[in-house]
Amino acid sequence: MNIEKSIMKASDVLSRGGIIIYPTDTAFGIGCRIDCHKAVDRLFAIRKRPLVQAMPVLVESKNMALTYFNYPSDIVRRLMNDYWPGALTIIASCKKKFVYSPIRGGGTTVGLRMPDNQVILEILRRVRVPILGPSANFHSEPTPYSLKDVNPKLVAMADYIVDGICTVKRASTVVDCSVAPYKIIRQGSVILT
Repeated sequence: MNIEKSIMKASDVLSRGGIIIYPTDTAFGIGCRIDCHKAVDRLFAIRKRPLVQAMPVLVESKNMALTYFNYPSDIVRRLMNDYWPGALTIIASCKKKFVYSPIRGGGTTVGLRMPDNQVILEILRRVRVPILGPSANFHSEPTPYSLKDVNPKLVAMADYIVDGICTVKRASTVVDCSVAPYKIIRQGSVILT
């Protein structure tokens, strides 16, 4: 299947509340629309992830991120401008009514990232809402950097698979901007300057 057809199919599956496996710049991810609670619950169950553990979210633009971040600070805006699209997940206060409780681990923050991968960005543009962005693995299993690394049991549980190449092949850096000074939660491929 060519990439255009694959993008169309993935967008359609997401729009109908399905779950897809897809490439990003960093690793292969598994996701669904963040506004489809049934799909979110299903994804947590599939990945065997504790509901109190927040899940990262992918956006297609800074504007989309601003819909979900709650009064983002100057540092959040600077990091978005300097490192997006790219391998930086920014945790900040969110508009809780737009972000289903398990996605934020029952808290008041959300971790957003704009990946540097045209395939998933185009899918996000078509779906017009953020999607969940955890790596395509079972909880605590190794991160997959190519489709062949994804556990076949997980592949069988997804509704659609988008093939592609991860260019970075290293996890994103995660920075918590809900505290001052900000704190690096996970050091990944981006070194903050």
